[in-house]
Amino acid sequence: MRRKLVAGNWKMHGTLAENTALLASVVAGAQGLNCDLAVCVPFPYLAQAQLALSGTPVHLGAQNLSEHAKGAYTGEVSASMLKDFACAFVIIGHSERRSLYGETDAMVAAKFVAAQAAGLTPILCVGESLQERESGVTEAVVARQLDAVIAVAGIAAFARAVVAYEPVWAIGTGLTATPAQAQAVHAFIRARLAQHDAIVAAGVVIQYGGSMKPSNAAELLSQPDIDGGLIGGAALVADDFLAICRAA
Repeated sequence: MRRKLVAGNWKMHGTLAENTALLASVVAGAQGLNCDLAVCVPFPYLAQAQLALSGTPVHLGAQNLSEHAKGAYTGEVSASMLKDFACAFVIIGHSERRSLYGETDAMVAAKFVAAQAAGLTPILCVGESLQERESGVTEAVVARQLDAVIAVAGIAAFARAVVAYEPVWAIGTGLTATPAQAQAVHAFIRARLAQHDAIVAAGVVIQYGGSMKPSNAAELLSQPDIDGGLIGGAALVADDFLAICRAA
């Protein structure tokens, strides 16, 4: 049976002082929860988070990485560097990386491979914009994003990966997909993977990443193919994040 995974994406937020309080509260509230937890922090705070989370049930993750192992890539961070800080997870292909920084499906696939080569678990983000949803091409967009990774990494790689469905139109807008809308796309993702390997598809954790919060978490997480959440704004408030974890 798939175990729920709730991962906080802090995005570009945090200070040393704020992080100390937030991490301490999350660690204290994580004790005894029957789900997996992770926080994905900005690069400058990896050392702080590593120290705070060591020996706790909360895993550490990063928000991005380079597809390159090393070299003359000023400003980039490699997978092996993330492993040095005991990262377990790394977010790959977040909608903000795709839309704001021009990451292509091919780049996302290369980053997915680089993450796994270093022993990290990629959280692969897929999802459609509002225009794409209104045009009725949600499944085509999600299929294209998945297929690009399958073509490079192979379907077996998804046994060591997480998929996060992000309806781009529901991130930071206050809008949220209904549980039925979210479940439909999660089921499509699992079915798409099952076309290649039904066993891998049945085991892969698929998170919902569109404005999950304490008020809607239980209903979303009760859907049969929603296996957790990739949490943005609510991950910056310990009580909210932990409430979602309890729902999971």
